[in-house]
Amino acid sequence: MKATIAGALLGTLMLTGSALADEACSVGISMYTLGAPYFAAQEVAARQAAEAAGCSVRSADGQNDMVKQIGDVEDMIASGVNVLIVNPRDAKGLIPAVNAATAAGAHVVAMDSMLDPSANFITNVSASNGDNGKLVGAWLAKETGGKPLKIALLSGSQGNVVGQARRLGVLDGLMDALLTNYGHANVEIVGQGWGNWSTEGGLSAMEDLLTAHPDINVVLGENDSMVIGAREALKAANRLDGILLVAAADGQKEAYEMIKRGEYGATGLNDPAALAKMAVDIGVKALKGEEQNLTKFTFTDPAVVTKENVDQYYKADSMF
Repeated sequence: MKATIAGALLGTLMLTGSALADEACSVGISMYTLGAPYFAAQEVAARQAAEAAGCSVRSADGQNDMVKQIGDVEDMIASGVNVLIVNPRDAKGLIPAVNAATAAGAHVVAMDSMLDPSANFITNVSASNGDNGKLVGAWLAKETGGKPLKIALLSGSQGNVVGQARRLGVLDGLMDALLTNYGHANVEIVGQGWGNWSTEGGLSAMEDLLTAHPDINVVLGENDSMVIGAREALKAANRLDGILLVAAADGQKEAYEMIKRGEYGATGLNDPAALAKMAVDIGVKALKGEEQNLTKFTFTDPAVVTKENVDQYYKADSMF
């Protein structure tokens, strides 16, 4: 009788251990917004990567509202999500929710937008916004040959650290290349508009900037969507000639197509699908207990995409 009980207990322990080793994967994807094509493509890619890994998936659109995104994360953890992929609305605002998720046993990976490194998460997967920006800035300096630049700057949202890294990266690369190659830098940021990362926002911000500063010769945006919107505003005002369009990041398909046609100068490489897949892979490996030796920041390789190399990156069937 004792042997039977011992055997039963041993079998139960073995089953429990096996269940823990093969814990069902449940992925939560918390996007702070789906209001721009880039973020929509990122959410789809993350979902596809999770499903391909055999995980159940739920996602939420924070609608650019910090309070809603915090609630989304809390709801996901309450539902039993054990891998959490989060694109944060605010670097510091999501810290308590992320810490609570990790404390509850979820494996948290930040994606794209930066999360404050003091939070308890595995890593933050993103493009190297500063390095991308420097490459774009160096290209801009070479393309304009040291002539005076009057730049209209289109930024995403106030306080967003990714946007800040992108614009400062471009300006750093631009100034350094101008001084190195020409010994002087005549650069003026004539105005900064806030386009909320969207095509419509870029169009509206460009209309205001163009009214106030009709002598601009460069439009610099923190993403392609806003620059594409700006181009529509310039086209409507019959002002496309003589204005160079440049984005710090993204690589949107429509921007690539315009680069191919010579209607758009350059953009930094920031593939949403590649970021999303990498983030999900890291989270699933963490759930399985696989060693990864990661730091708080994981970057993809930087690149500036121009007419000379756009065919290397352009994908006709890309949703972004």
